[in-house]
Amino acid sequence: MGSADVIPGVSGGTMAFILGIYERLLKAIRSFDLQLLGAIRRLELGSALRHVDSSFLLPLVLGIFAALMFFTRVVSLPALILSDPVPVYSLFMGLVCASIVVLLRELPSPGGANLIWLGMGALAGWSIFNMVPFATPEAPWFIFLCGALAISAMILPGISGSFILLVLHKYAYIFDGIGRLDLGILVPFALGAVLGLVVFSRFLLWLLGNFYQRTLETIIGLLVGSLWVLWPFQERSYEIIRGKTRLIGSAPILPAELDASVGIAVGLALLGLLAVFTLNFLAKRRQQVA
Repeated sequence: MGSADVIPGVSGGTMAFILGIYERLLKAIRSFDLQLLGAIRRLELGSALRHVDSSFLLPLVLGIFAALMFFTRVVSLPALILSDPVPVYSLFMGLVCASIVVLLRELPSPGGANLIWLGMGALAGWSIFNMVPFATPEAPWFIFLCGALAISAMILPGISGSFILLVLHKYAYIFDGIGRLDLGILVPFALGAVLGLVVFSRFLLWLLGNFYQRTLETIIGLLVGSLWVLWPFQERSYEIIRGKTRLIGSAPILPAELDASVGIAVGLALLGLLAVFTLNFLAKRRQQVA
């Protein structure tokens, strides 16, 4: 999930869905409530940890944090997008295409009526991913707002929190802050993320509980819409943001010729497909054993 959240166009929520932990994740987030505050106030640490499903959340959060650190400080995925966009986007397009297949299998009653909601989701996804970035302030209140919006997108399969930050002109600013451990950026962003998680996770659980099939169809549509920006061969436009070159827009094109780069793109896309199908198979088998 942490690796996916670094890439504009790929959602950590999608990875959670594929791995079969999505609803457990939302329920664990929802458990941060008044009952938890009461347990903490009474210094009942064990009760508080059980209430929030800490055996699930702690390793998950550590894994996400480790991935964010690795892919911003050791191997910079944002930098790789600029230097080698075709192989990077090929891999993630394979991941998302496989995700669409996996989620289609989850539809309770597939049929022609599904196309309406799938189409609406695809249109929404296409519209979001074609939004033009605009100038925004760097004040703490706006970083707080960015945290709330980005985390809400990150836990929604199909919408990338990183892309939301890109649209808000805060992608480089936030991820540079994470890499430098800049508390002036991290604190308001984290507080906004906490608010977004607490509010939006409840809304998503309500949707899944009351409109599971329609919600899932819309999510799949959003993923289909995201393929517009994940197609590896693009006419890309860049802008200098805080002294660094950042992608601000792109439009799909066909490769000029069938050369080695096309072969590499196909190979990495197939690798992404295989990775998702393997992870989903292992997750399903683990659920059956449990």
